[in-house]
Amino acid sequence: KKLLPLILCIIFMLSTVSFAQVSVNADSAILIEKSTGKVIYEKNADKKQFPASITKVLTALIVLEQCELTGEVTVSSNAVLSIPSGSSIAYLKAGEKFTVEQLLYALLVPSGNDAANVLAEHVCGSVSEFAKKMNERAKELGATNSNFVNANGLHNAEHYTTAKDMWLITQEAIKYDIFNTICATTKYTMPNTDIYQQTGDNVRTYETTNLLLVD
Repeated sequence: KKLLPLILCIIFMLSTVSFAQVSVNADSAILIEKSTGKVIYEKNADKKQFPASITKVLTALIVLEQCELTGEVTVSSNAVLSIPSGSSIAYLKAGEKFTVEQLLYALLVPSGNDAANVLAEHVCGSVSEFAKKMNERAKELGATNSNFVNANGLHNAEHYTTAKDMWLITQEAIKYDIFNTICATTKYTMPNTDIYQQTGDNVRTYETTNLLLVD
């Protein structure tokens, strides 16, 4: 799987550090001291970029703001069949029922594009309506150089953000303990459902796509 190619968004956890000689290969980057909000380093922080699966940070934030973790969600055919072949998925099946929390793991651990669609439909009835909510919420957070057209980050010329905007969105998402817990999870197994009974090699165990967590 490819690394998210364009934006490095780091919420820095220490209070003092020297970055006199920083070399960042990413086209855009921002490094921020978490407790003060002080920008320690930036590179093209306001340049519009295609965010790919970093989009899912905003998707997760809206879900956490709108839903109970224990809420039940049914996977629709459209949510899973509209995903193009070859993209990252969580192998969800139409008709399966999961909790919101389980789908957040499917969204953030393997970067499931199908899980993003399922959650978007659950919140707003459709992905297009969810995208409207994404743009509204982004602007509320001050992320005014962004525009989102889907919940998963699949490429679209009108789907873009900036490193600084992603920082604004991410600092809101990390206020939720469950978001931090899921993002730190390296492996997660989905439960059996009435439609998908896991045996042998058919177990849906997801491994993180975040290479910073992999040895």
